Amino acid sequence: MAAVGAMAAEEAEEALGLFTGIGLSEAKARETLRNGALSALLRRAVLQARSALGPALDKATGTLLYNAATRLRDPKHLGFLVGYIARREILTDLQLSAALEYVRSHPLEPLDVADFERACGVGVCVTPEQIEEAVEAVIGEHRAELLAERYHFNMGLLMGEARSRLRWADGKTIKNEVDLQVLHLLGPKTEADLEKKPKAAKTRPAPVEKQKAAVVENGEVGTETRSLLEQLRGEALKFHKPGENYKTEGYVVTPNTMALLKQHLAITGGQVRTRFPPEPNGILHIGHAKAINFNFGYAKANGGVCFLRYDDTNPEKEEEKYFTAIREMVEWLGYQPYAVTHASDYFDQLYAWALELIRRGQAYVCHQKVEEIKGHNPPPSPWRDRPVEESLLLFEDMRKGKFGEGEATLRMKLVMEDGKMDPVAYRVKFTPHHRTGDKWCIYPTYDYTHCLCDSIEHITHSLCTKEFQARRSSYFWLCNALDVYCPVQWEYGRLNLLYTVVSKRKIIRLVETGAVRDWDDPRLFTLTALRRRGFPPEAINNFCARVGVTVAQATMEPHLLEACAREVLNEQAPRAMAVLEPLKVTITNFPAPKALEVLVPNFPADESRGFHKVPFQTTIYIEETDFREEVDKGYKRLAPGQPVGLRHAGYVIAIQNVIKDASGRVIELEVTCTKSDVAEKPKAFIHWVSEPLVCEVRLYERLFLHKNPEDPSEVPGGFLSDLNPDSLRVVRNALVDSSVLSARPFDKFQFERLGYFSVDPDSEEGKMVFNRTVTLKEDPGKA
Repeated sequence: MAAVGAMAAEEAEEALGLFTGIGLSEAKARETLRNGALSALLRRAVLQARSALGPALDKATGTLLYNAATRLRDPKHLGFLVGYIARREILTDLQLSAALEYVRSHPLEPLDVADFERACGVGVCVTPEQIEEAVEAVIGEHRAELLAERYHFNMGLLMGEARSRLRWADGKTIKNEVDLQVLHLLGPKTEADLEKKPKAAKTRPAPVEKQKAAVVENGEVGTETRSLLEQLRGEALKFHKPGENYKTEGYVVTPNTMALLKQHLAITGGQVRTRFPPEPNGILHIGHAKAINFNFGYAKANGGVCFLRYDDTNPEKEEEKYFTAIREMVEWLGYQPYAVTHASDYFDQLYAWALELIRRGQAYVCHQKVEEIKGHNPPPSPWRDRPVEESLLLFEDMRKGKFGEGEATLRMKLVMEDGKMDPVAYRVKFTPHHRTGDKWCIYPTYDYTHCLCDSIEHITHSLCTKEFQARRSSYFWLCNALDVYCPVQWEYGRLNLLYTVVSKRKIIRLVETGAVRDWDDPRLFTLTALRRRGFPPEAINNFCARVGVTVAQATMEPHLLEACAREVLNEQAPRAMAVLEPLKVTITNFPAPKALEVLVPNFPADESRGFHKVPFQTTIYIEETDFREEVDKGYKRLAPGQPVGLRHAGYVIAIQNVIKDASGRVIELEVTCTKSDVAEKPKAFIHWVSEPLVCEVRLYERLFLHKNPEDPSEVPGGFLSDLNPDSLRVVRNALVDSSVLSARPFDKFQFERLGYFSVDPDSEEGKMVFNRTVTLKEDPGKA
């Protein structure tokens, strides 16, 4: 063993020398060594080039070799390209990119060498005279704009057009020629040329229907008027077209690939197919909203379809309520699945394929314990090379329940991208399945199931978050090992929020400890919780569009989601008046013998959207905070000697008498009223209620005190020690005007001057309950 270890160390040192010899830094070389598959390809490429050029390779050649090895994982074609690099026939990254595109587009051997060289510019020589002529022609076409804008003109445009005329010309030479000819035309830069170009005037915000797309930087969002669908149609993601899977970087082409793709296209008609594959072991959260928007949105943007497929391979943790809630949330966000399927629909086929994998010598039954095979460097299995017939018999014994849980697994013979060896395909679990009952006591794993279900459903784009990148190689390997249609896995960045936890295990702990009521507690960021709090689905979709379809992980502030909610609710939520801390007001000179009816616009900015009636009588109620006995500078609401207007009523009230209880607390005001058109215009208008409904109002704040409650450096005591004691305040006797009387759960209102509120499902006859969704304006302390 010591000798083997020494030999491995020597090989690593040799490879390290080879990699630093082509210009990689030592850190980059060591990082490359950790990827076994890549380091083997790069080592082969460097040795091949050195045999042609000698041991001293210049950095430009080394960069080309490194780029070729990282972007093409096919050893045969890589050797073909390295030959061109070594012969100095591919000299630029532009040529290399064209070469890579060519070999991906022509997976079958042999390649047409003449056609390849034509496509890659091999042997093409662009003379300085040709570059000079091309730049001169481009500048001639833009001469008028150049003279008008001078050095504020976009010089990149000149570069791009010149490159389009001379595809294989050297970029630096073109830039030098552009600079030279522009200087000759315009002369040296003046002071005016050195001034910054004035920024374009800001345009008004786009309406809600024109959702705002965005670039995420440091957790902030820069807005552009592009919807998520527009992003998905655009250049944000350069996905392959259906049937052109083989053009994707890293895709493995086998002798059967083209026939399988042809069959795939015959079945799908060239349609884009995606899937949203949640595990039914918990409630979806805000991160899943991005996945839903991405999968369904990409299919919709391209005229395709999206499956909702439950990944129900772990019966121990699955419950019917999760299946129901997942579908409800998908449909609540506005998406209809093309079909609702389950991994368990395919258990028979998956089992048959497992037998075939064993027969092909690509899987074996192993008896190592779970603890032994954890991590990325477990000891090799002593059963890896057991005879096929033996593994077939043992796998059948697993299916018949002859092994206990943990006594045997079926493992696949492959090394994953992160170095993990031989992932488990099947394990024993004596748990009845909610759909298949007691038929199975072995269940497939994600690594085995996912790609094969994608293959069965002829998915074109298997979209998943970045942490699954290490499983891409196993995804391709398994489909190809069984000679079945192989979709393409694409990874994108997760969406996370600060001041929350979304882990199912941690949410269960919050429920168990009583920190929250359940998965739909409005302080959480599960989708059911957001719905209960009153967030409109359009706001969540708009938020996902603002985050965008970036590959980088995005960790966002909750106030950005709240801003999206305000935009939508401002358009959707009719106005009502409510008082949370009531102070009784008696109008001593009420102008009528009985109550009056006041017409209040549902949307004051657009009265064409209707009105509702509220009573106005001798006794009204205002907010305690809208009255002060002593006036501070800047205070404009009700006070002795300082009248206020009553919103929508057409009257101004002034203090006549202040009534207090024995402790000196103000319990009632007596006021006089005057018509607004007669009285002097007041400094402020306040809201009020009369003959109100008594309701319960729940006011929510952040559940956690710190941005990252799961980070031990920020919260050493763990997330349960970081709970905000003021995350919920319940106002049990709030007063709301009677216009809300017929509201149903999840109906939304703007309580004027207070915020946006939603009817909670706890409401019952005689006692309505409202959740505050968001305040009218962002709290400056949260930003």
